[in-house]
Amino acid sequence: MTFIPYGRQNIGEDDIEAVADVLRSDYLTTGPKVAEFEGALCGVTDAKYTVAVSNGTAALHLASLALISEKDRVLTTPNSFAATSNSILYAGGEPVFCDITSDGNINLDLCEGMIKKDRSIKAIYAVHFSGNPLDQKKLQYIRDTYNIKILEDCAHSIGAEDSGIKAGSCANSDCSILSFHPVKHLTTGEGGAVTTNSKEIYDKVLRLRTHGIVRESFVNDEMAYDAKGNKNHWYYEMQELGYNYRITDIQCALGISQLKKLGAFVQRRKELAQRYDSAFEDTAVKPLYTFDGRSSYHLYVARTDFRKCPLTRAEFFIKMRECGIGLQLHYIPINKQPYYKALGYGEEYTPVMDAYYDECFSLPMYPALTDEQQNMVIACVKELING
Repeated sequence: MTFIPYGRQNIGEDDIEAVADVLRSDYLTTGPKVAEFEGALCGVTDAKYTVAVSNGTAALHLASLALISEKDRVLTTPNSFAATSNSILYAGGEPVFCDITSDGNINLDLCEGMIKKDRSIKAIYAVHFSGNPLDQKKLQYIRDTYNIKILEDCAHSIGAEDSGIKAGSCANSDCSILSFHPVKHLTTGEGGAVTTNSKEIYDKVLRLRTHGIVRESFVNDEMAYDAKGNKNHWYYEMQELGYNYRITDIQCALGISQLKKLGAFVQRRKELAQRYDSAFEDTAVKPLYTFDGRSSYHLYVARTDFRKCPLTRAEFFIKMRECGIGLQLHYIPINKQPYYKALGYGEEYTPVMDAYYDECFSLPMYPALTDEQQNMVIACVKELING
C-alpha cells in the first residue's frame, strides 16, 4: 500500500532536466537563473520587485528588518507556523496576537479595534491561511486610515486572488513573502522570496540578503577609484550587518520550471477541494470554508466536533495512518508554545482560535493526489468519524 501524505512536491522530468542544465553550466550559486526566477515571480504576482532567498523564514526575517524597528508592536495571528511571529522577534519587535475569524485568517476588524486602542502598534503581519486570501479592501482601508505597515504572509497563497488582486502583488501592503518548501504550490527544494512595490524595501532586502554588501553606491568613493579615476573592480563595501540568505541557480532553475505549471497545480488543488466539499456535505466533517474560487488551497482544512466522535483526535490521526493516510494539524496556537509562554504569552483572549484548534485537521492536498486516492481518504474519514 502506498502511503498518502498530507502534502508533497510534484516533480516532472522537465524539472529534473532544468536542474541538470544548470549543473552543466558555469553557475551553480548566484547566477542568471536567480534574476530570471525573480522576474518570473514578478510576472505571476504583479509585484514590481522580487528578491529570492534561501527559504521562507529568511524572507520573513529580511522583510521584518526592512519594515519594523526595535520595540515596535506588531499585530499577528496565532494561526500560522512559528516563523511568522518569530521574524518579529528577530527584528527586535513585539508580537501582539489577535484572534482569527471562522475561516482561519486573522480578524482584521479586531485588528482595527486594537490599533485604535493602542497606537504603539506599528504593523500587521497578515497570513493568507491555507491559501485563502484576506479581504484586500479591508487591508487597504486599515493601511490608508492608520498609516500602518502591512506584511502579507503569502507562504500558502501563491496563485490565489481577491477582487482581481493576486497574492503577493503588495497592492495593499508594503511587502509580501512567499515560500517554496516541497509541500507548497511550487518548490525550489527550500526557498522563499520577498515581493514589494517599494524601491527602498527592495534595495534594503537585496543588501541584507548578501551580508549587507554592495558593489555600487559607495560611501568611500576615494577607495572605490584609483588616483586616475579608474574603478577598482575588486572593491565592495559592507554597509550594514546582513546575512547569507542567497538562493542558488540550481534552486531557481527548478523554480522557473515549476512556475510554468503553477496554473495547472492550482486548478487541480481547486478540483480536489470541490470534491472534498461535495463528499462531506451533510456530514459531521465541515470544510474550514466553502469553495468560492478565491483560495489556491495550499491546505484543505476540515473541522469536526471530536466530543461527539467515537474517537479522540489523537486516535483519529493514528487510525488514519494505519489506513495509509497522513493527516496534519495547522496549527498549534503560536502563543501557546512553551517559548512564547516563557515570554509572557498564552493568556490572550482568542476564543475563535481556541475552538478552531480543538476541531481542525488537514487532509491530503497536492496535485498528484489521484481521484482514487482521494476517494480512499474520504471513505476512511467518514468511517472513522461516524463510528
